Amino acid sequence: MISARRLGKRFGRKRALDRVSFDLAKDGFLLVTGANGSGKTTLLRLCAGLAAATSGELEVRARREEIGYVGHEPLVYRELTALENLTLFARLYRVPAGEARVGMLLERFGLWEERGSRAGDFSRGMLQRLALCRALLHDPELLLLDEPYNALDARGAEVLDRELKDLAGARTFVVATHDPDRVSALATARLAFA
Repeated sequence: MISARRLGKRFGRKRALDRVSFDLAKDGFLLVTGANGSGKTTLLRLCAGLAAATSGELEVRARREEIGYVGHEPLVYRELTALENLTLFARLYRVPAGEARVGMLLERFGLWEERGSRAGDFSRGMLQRLALCRALLHDPELLLLDEPYNALDARGAEVLDRELKDLAGARTFVVATHDPDRVSALATARLAFA
């Protein structure tokens, strides 16, 4: 699904990635670890097509509409409600039975009671739950998750644990996390940055 050969990314004089190589098979699970500033986020942004490499080669065998991405920003419209956000994204992605899928995800991630509340009024943890709903909404083939447990309470983390476990082996994952123990049993490949 993803092949990287001597992948590099620079921001001016700063080297964010240096000669990174890996292969991730379809339905594989790549666990990416490393210190802050080591290049984890940059790698996921490159795989998502949100940034371009400055050296090396990167092949991602998934179309943009087949990718679900969760980054440091939730990428939702804060002036819209949770329900409006997911309904909008369901239309954009042409999700079959979009209304039912939206309702199911809101319920599963504990946001059903808050569906009519503006995303701008959500706590950081609730925004993270909504971002996860957005990323999963169109049932993507490739999920790129950058610190997906960030700001989640215990219940939210348990829901995410269940989702990852249920989808592992049926979807391709690249997960960057400071808490590798949560997902290490699911990993089929690992990449550790210094």
